[in-house]
Amino acid sequence: MGRGAEGGGGVEVIGAYFAAGGECVPRASTTHFAPREPPVLDTLRTDLSRFDAAIVDLDGTMVDTLGDFAEALNRMLRDLDLPPVPPAAIEHMVGKGSEHLILSALAHVGAPAPAALFDRAWECYQHHYLEINGRHSSAYPGVVEGLKALRARGLRLACLTNKPTAFAKPLLAAKGLDGFFEQVFGGDAFERKKPDPLPLLKTCEALGTVPSRTLMVGDSSNDARAARAAGCPVVLVTYGYNHGEPVRGVDADGFVDSLADLAAA
Repeated sequence: MGRGAEGGGGVEVIGAYFAAGGECVPRASTTHFAPREPPVLDTLRTDLSRFDAAIVDLDGTMVDTLGDFAEALNRMLRDLDLPPVPPAAIEHMVGKGSEHLILSALAHVGAPAPAALFDRAWECYQHHYLEINGRHSSAYPGVVEGLKALRARGLRLACLTNKPTAFAKPLLAAKGLDGFFEQVFGGDAFERKKPDPLPLLKTCEALGTVPSRTLMVGDSSNDARAARAAGCPVVLVTYGYNHGEPVRGVDADGFVDSLADLAAA
């Protein structure tokens, strides 16, 4: 399962952007916003009317897909006559795209020449993931309520994930979440993946919004780094994967224990 919620309280939000109500403009020499308050506030200071849209990550943010990853990866490894990877190790590997996930799994089990095995491994993984997609995963509590709240406030929504688009769209449909999103972009939709800002910038273009008025909602440093570089405010959930690291150490504008907490904004 994904990482448990860390700490108490539904929401923590930091930042001069939210406190002052100004536009977020990255400084010329860095992708970070202007100096912000320490992360000690216990109330959500965002006013969702400041945003025209929200971009929402998938794995670890809306759906706990660790079971799907484990099943597909271990079927792949079995096909290659390699030992399995435990879910606890897989949790550290997810979030950077299927290529990274497969190579990390091959390296973890000590496969000889992982790069040389990759093409065969990728074929096996694709076959198995398409077969089991969504069977060993579940939407996190509060996701539907949170998405409904964002839509009720008039925000246009897009799902942006490093998961291949062919995996992402059926998964959203299987969990009854596809109807919330005008756009769905996977890790193969653009030339580069998160944490590069390009996917966020392209998604903003597709939604017809500007980054400073587009909220990024994710679960990891990948999401936060991409948002910072693109100029999007970013809120992270506390229960996701974040490559196995504590999420509250990530430079973000806020943290929510449930997407339903956004309904209070």
